[in-house]
Amino acid sequence: MVSGRVQGVGYRASCQWRAQELGLAGWVRNLPDGRVEASFEGSPEAVGRMVDWCQRGPRGARVDRVEVHTEQPSGERGFRVG
Repeated sequence: MVSGRVQGVGYRASCQWRAQELGLAGWVRNLPDGRVEASFEGSPEAVGRMVDWCQRGPRGARVDRVEVHTEQPSGERGFRVG
């Protein structure tokens, strides 16, 4: 979960591009409360790099907080924007 100015700044598209670059599967979507939610599956190193990226986001974003929850992989294939 990513909080701050993260909607209307290209966060989801940039997140998808970065996740694909890192070889991650999963998804990213906007939430009605203004946050962005994402799920990443892949190597621990790649997921860690993605979480680091989420703390900055794309140019124009202002990330105030990133909440990380570790879960069991669900077998995602590809990376999609919701």
